[in-house]
Amino acid sequence: MPESLNVLLGVSGGIAAFKAPEIVRSLRGNGHSVRCAMTRSAGAFVTPLTLEVLTEFPVYREEYLQANNSGEELHISAARWADVICVAPATCNTLARLALGLADDFLATTCLAFTGSLLVAPAMTSEMWEKEAIQAHVTTLQGRGVILVGPVVGPLATGETGMGRMAEPDEIVAAIEGTRNRGDLRGRTVLITAGPTHEALDPVRFLSNRSSGKMGFSLAAEAASRGARTLLVSGPVCLPTPHGVERIDVTTAAEMAETVEKLAPEAGIVIMAAAVADFRPESAFESKLKKVSGPPELRLEGTEDILTRLGEIAPNALRVGFAAETEKLESEARRKLEGKNAHWIVANDVSRSDIGFGSEDNEVTVFRRNQPSVTIPLQAKRLVAGRLFDLMQQELEGVEAGMATTGG
Repeated sequence: MPESLNVLLGVSGGIAAFKAPEIVRSLRGNGHSVRCAMTRSAGAFVTPLTLEVLTEFPVYREEYLQANNSGEELHISAARWADVICVAPATCNTLARLALGLADDFLATTCLAFTGSLLVAPAMTSEMWEKEAIQAHVTTLQGRGVILVGPVVGPLATGETGMGRMAEPDEIVAAIEGTRNRGDLRGRTVLITAGPTHEALDPVRFLSNRSSGKMGFSLAAEAASRGARTLLVSGPVCLPTPHGVERIDVTTAAEMAETVEKLAPEAGIVIMAAAVADFRPESAFESKLKKVSGPPELRLEGTEDILTRLGEIAPNALRVGFAAETEKLESEARRKLEGKNAHWIVANDVSRSDIGFGSEDNEVTVFRRNQPSVTIPLQAKRLVAGRLFDLMQQELEGVEAGMATTGG
């Protein structure tokens, strides 16, 4: 039976707080112990009594000492009791206070005293989510290893549809349970590529693609959270480096190939999530092309096939490729599985608006050698990353158990 967790659910004052009881019920139904802490304004959206009945424990509010006059500080005992703290919903105000390290209420003070896995599930309007200040706070929190669950695109309290809706309770519960896997990759090295490459046409123009790098960065964040030494080779993207990740920035397919060739022999898992350009100009123009000169004649050549080369460079590693397809997903994935000497191809249909380039969510199908395919349904990319590493860990353990049995 999976290990049960002690979960402290922080509830702040947003309309999405009405989903807190559902999160509690799901966690308890899965065998976890749950306690709740509410901010001052959360009581306007869900009553403490509701959460006390569901958790069978008094809700933490603004009291800092035990009622029995023992002198024990509640925020310290709560922080020591919890394996995981999840703040859902996390409002703009709560995100700011956590990022700034304020200790002006019970929940914020407990988070400061806590040393385990901290998750936040933001919930707000699109306009608020897009503000530079909020994005700066999110970047700060992620840089400290805080796990972000959502937000997602969906109906908002304003009646509009947009980014800012809190992730659904089942996604939040899955993210909480995913923290049990922290440490299962300790002692392993994972190499991940992410983002696009830029192939120069002239000093100001280049050939590229729409890859945002978000899936690769989610994979890197997940690998690091599980204890792996994580090497991230990133094309040109504007994403913060996940906590605990060693990042190497490159621009071109040739630079990415050279870097991977240097690092791959160290890795037990190599994941090619980057969207490497298939073609580049045979030679770049030395000066900026002028429109008055008319369309230039471009001659293209193929770029390095990094995934195919991995069989020689890292023969003992689990080699995973990603395939972004717009049609014939299964046949194309299986063709690449064989043709590129990969162990896995993780394929997704980028023609879909809900999982196209730049989306916060993904749905993928994993094609494996001599094994049935596995589809991971639509959910946040960090959760997809967690499920992929669950599958990888199972495969590695199976291989190692087989070697031990045969004396290999």
